[in-house]
Amino acid sequence: MTISQRDTMGGLAKGLAVIETFTTDLPRQSIAGVAAASGLDRATARRCLLTLVQLGYADYDGKFFTLTPRVLRLGTACLAAMPLPQVVQPWLDRLSDELGESTSVSILDGDEIVYVARAAQRKVMSISLMPGSRLPAYCTSMGRVLLAALPEDEARRRLAARPLPARTPLTATGIAEVMARVALAREQGYAAIDQEVEMGLRSLAVPLLNARGITVAAVNLGLPALAEGVDGLVTRYLPALRRLQAEIRKVLR
Repeated sequence: MTISQRDTMGGLAKGLAVIETFTTDLPRQSIAGVAAASGLDRATARRCLLTLVQLGYADYDGKFFTLTPRVLRLGTACLAAMPLPQVVQPWLDRLSDELGESTSVSILDGDEIVYVARAAQRKVMSISLMPGSRLPAYCTSMGRVLLAALPEDEARRRLAARPLPARTPLTATGIAEVMARVALAREQGYAAIDQEVEMGLRSLAVPLLNARGITVAAVNLGLPALAEGVDGLVTRYLPALRRLQAEIRKVLR
């Protein structure tokens, strides 16, 4: 569908661009920081931020802005309307109880994964993950299986959209190296991550396919990095993820 420029609201687009600059890594930002991240000039960024404060979507301490829980209303309505979280949550709860480990489902949005469902047994990361949380695709197990479902050129384009910082000493940061690991995930049908997102964390993910065999999401297990290596993790947990994958495929249309 082609939409004429005169039928769109530039102010709304700018406000949404400002909201999207707030991330897990940048929860508190100055006007200058938001302007740089959004591509807006300082005056426009300032007006957008002060409007968010006035409407209760942001707080301001005189120097830094932070989003308030009210902004979750924008995402909650979307998640509530999506059938995928409702479909997968019972399976996640059952698998998490069975294995005693945290499980999650995410979708791909640009070069990031967005969590849409989660069953937590214990905290395995320093940050709290919940539906709506985002992480980079390049260094996450779910991100790699989701990138693997894209045409190779498209996956490479998304990875090249911005720098790939080393989150830990083990993070793969070169596009060629990440693409090689994405290719391996495509070949094997799963991705295993060894402390690339955060030290002490390993994860294992498989794609979730619909009845036509199209990847629509990914599911993973997040586990502490104990003595058992990645090969042991795959041997122990991949069969359970494969079973869940097969069961959910029957109901995803």
